[in-house]
Amino acid sequence: MTTENRIYCNPETRHEFVLLFDVRDGNPNGDPDSGNLPRVDPETMHGLVTDVCLKRKVRDYVQAAKDLPIFIQSEVALNTLKTGSAEKLDPPLEDDERKSKRPIPRLRSQMCADYYDIRMFGAVLATGEKGDRLNAGQVRGPVQMTFARSEDPITPLDLTITRQARTTEERMETGATEMGRKPIVPYGLYRAHGFYNPLLASSDGGTGVTAEDLEAFWEAMEHLFDLDRSAARGEMIVRGLYVFSHEKPLGNAPAHKLFEQVTAKLVDDTKPPRSFTDYTVTVDDSDLPAGVTLTPLVAD
Repeated sequence: MTTENRIYCNPETRHEFVLLFDVRDGNPNGDPDSGNLPRVDPETMHGLVTDVCLKRKVRDYVQAAKDLPIFIQSEVALNTLKTGSAEKLDPPLEDDERKSKRPIPRLRSQMCADYYDIRMFGAVLATGEKGDRLNAGQVRGPVQMTFARSEDPITPLDLTITRQARTTEERMETGATEMGRKPIVPYGLYRAHGFYNPLLASSDGGTGVTAEDLEAFWEAMEHLFDLDRSAARGEMIVRGLYVFSHEKPLGNAPAHKLFEQVTAKLVDDTKPPRSFTDYTVTVDDSDLPAGVTLTPLVAD
């Protein structure tokens, strides 16, 4: 089936989605202000994973699996990447354009064309050196995600670990064992919501998102943690990805009403969850609003 026949890959209409993923014996998103302990809501002890964390995994996947250029990355300075886009412009930028404090629309358009994550998530492109500002303004991305929040309270653990290897000769001589910490969540099922706004994605004044861009995004969401394995992460699995697609660019129903169609409930709420089988996920597609299509891309 081509992207043209898949409504959830249509860049000209609105989409919302529910993402469910779980973590077992791992740290899904450490908080540097709390000794890298798993992020929690201190009032409810529900676990949190930031939208920035989730977008990072999308960026890493499409770069590795699709060979799509990414702007927000650690290999090259952002201003260097911006200069590279500016050098592609024809005719070249004039000196007064390069030094202006005002955004340069054609540089903004070029950077949207060059970088997948700018087209999808937007970026602040007003950075630059004195005398060569290369101000591309600010791009509002059509794809946005909420923080992920665990369905139930989690119990963060901070475990002590030891290792046989020593870092110094002094420790080798004394035989002192080096110790460290390993923060984990025994188990948590997390839920995030996402939104795609076609009015910010059009080629006419928008970022120029294509059907292929959306297809790459959904593929990345399905395989969100496949290229992000590490001892610190434990076992993280995407358990559900449910996409609500509208007929109209402005939408056919409120997003929050659609999100209510997907629920996850504990089978036995008298004991803490320790696996996905401790939950029942219900997807009610029997009474969807007119003009809305539900596509379950992942449904464990």
